[in-house]
Amino acid sequence: MVAYDVFLADCPARTTLGLISDTWSVVVIVALGRGPARYTELRGTVGGISNKMLTQTLRRLGDNGLVERRALRTAPPGTEYSLTDLGRSLLVPVSALARWAEDNTAELLDAREALP
Repeated sequence: MVAYDVFLADCPARTTLGLISDTWSVVVIVALGRGPARYTELRGTVGGISNKMLTQTLRRLGDNGLVERRALRTAPPGTEYSLTDLGRSLLVPVSALARWAEDNTAELLDAREALP
């Protein structure tokens, strides 16, 4: 078994950490944790994300085995995205991070305002 160490500059685990700690990745993973969603549903759920950024985020998460894409046989044709088993394994820590941000943002803003 290979041991990874995020403190080493060339460790692949550092790249993994960068992938899953990106703001859009966190938000998309939490959104897909609610269940499969079409592209337009995700765009509506994730406020402020551009089409380009959503596409790039879904592609990056898909390329790394966290999200799967399924073509829908509808008229017009659609696409549905869902978390893989690996992606679902991220829900607990990523949801905790998102919840922490929601719970502590007021204190962080107060700290910034208190700066001289």
